[in-house]
Amino acid sequence: MPRALLSVYDKTDLVKFASTLIELGWDIVASGGTYHALEAAGLPVTGIEQVTGMPEMLHGRVKTLHPAIHAGILAQDKDDDMAALNEAGYTPINMVVCNLYPFQDTVAQVGVTLQDAIEKIDIGGVALLRGAAKNFLRVAVVCDPADYVKVTAELKATAEVTLATRRKLAVKAFAHTRDYDTAIHAFLSQDMVPSLTTVTLPPHLSLGMQQIETLRYGENPHQSAAYYSRLTKNGPLGGTVLGGKQLSYNNILDLDAAWRAVSNFSDPTVVIVKHLTPTGIATANTITEAYPLALKSDEVSAFGGVLAVNRPVTEEFVDALGALFVEAIAAPSFSANAQEKLATGRKNCRLVQITQPFTGNDFEIRSVHGGILVQSADTGDPESTVLKTVTDRQPNNEELEALQFAWKAVIQVKSNAIVLAVRNATVGIGGGLPSRVDAVHLALTKAGEQAKGAVMASDAFFPFPDSIEAIASAGVTAVIQPGGSIRDNQVIEAANKAGIAMVFTGTRHFRH
Repeated sequence: MPRALLSVYDKTDLVKFASTLIELGWDIVASGGTYHALEAAGLPVTGIEQVTGMPEMLHGRVKTLHPAIHAGILAQDKDDDMAALNEAGYTPINMVVCNLYPFQDTVAQVGVTLQDAIEKIDIGGVALLRGAAKNFLRVAVVCDPADYVKVTAELKATAEVTLATRRKLAVKAFAHTRDYDTAIHAFLSQDMVPSLTTVTLPPHLSLGMQQIETLRYGENPHQSAAYYSRLTKNGPLGGTVLGGKQLSYNNILDLDAAWRAVSNFSDPTVVIVKHLTPTGIATANTITEAYPLALKSDEVSAFGGVLAVNRPVTEEFVDALGALFVEAIAAPSFSANAQEKLATGRKNCRLVQITQPFTGNDFEIRSVHGGILVQSADTGDPESTVLKTVTDRQPNNEELEALQFAWKAVIQVKSNAIVLAVRNATVGIGGGLPSRVDAVHLALTKAGEQAKGAVMASDAFFPFPDSIEAIASAGVTAVIQPGGSIRDNQVIEAANKAGIAMVFTGTRHFRH
């Protein structure tokens, strides 16, 4: 008679699965809560202590860690192993059904203590899964209730789980324990790791991601896509979808860009993003006042974009949107009236509540052919940054405020990135172009008459003075840029000639 050991936290379809195994002639051994659940259902089940000859110890922390269990799992299908089992009085175990307590969900709870987290670190379950997965040539390991149907179907058809399926189940079990250990490592090390710098990137990187949602398609309809997260209950961007259609792959990318941008501002701010690039950023006393300023930066490109705001969305803000078609809105919260109004007038607009601002604590990861690239996030200038005026004319107070705003905004724009701005709003953005002077011309075109009296930010140095000559004729009065070009003197000379104030930061902010 084949024997199955059942020890699960997730008891979905447990009784049904165990009943089917019993009907097919299997002997069932179970531990702890699994045993009690099967016994309560009236199923014939053997308690783990009857197999080991030892009672559970330390409030259940030690129950399956015994040679009678692990020898039964690890014994290979050969004469000397089976003889060793017989001599010890042990029985082979042909199937292990086990899943672990969701440690990730425990540590995601607000206020979880170190002791609470430690108590949820499973030891015996991980050993069961690894032992059974290692010996998949003989043992079937089932860690996901979703696989019960396939396993029972094969048992009914051929009285065994096929080798191909056992191998797939083993791979799944190793992924289960890998993600579990990754979550534990991340939690226990979070207060020990210094602020992320280039020298703290790990020599070995285990992502431990789990598929949270299958998306309709990727960037284009012929591409498949899904959303993954380290936390099983984590929605897109760590938020909660409150309304509208299902988020698409492109929606999530744009919302991420918008949320990163809006998190960089402390005053009430609105960011409008289209194709991963801001079309407008503005701050004001309220987000309702900031919205038309952000929209004015590029009303044409804003159509079909996404919005991110760093204050609660109110009914007044919804009214201010007017007729603009918006794909999605991200905000710390939405009032009940705002949600109702959006559901009525913009039923397809996705509403995403994100309570935590972007902090840049996570790695930025991008796939390349044959591997991945990992870096720390760009969250702005280092604390040691000092602004240095390099022209004859110093920027006045109003220009300096506008320069500081533009410098925050340009970090979020794709390189080559150019932002024209006034004190609290962008008026023209040019980005994502291989030529910096072309990005300048695009920003000037978007700004039109608003360029007169505005300032300009550039994410990297100007290789030639042509960009300064272009903005001088449009009436731009001040520039902020990293500096560092071999032609800095020519650029500064062009600014002096035009009476433009120029500030160097010494820090570049490429965004490819």
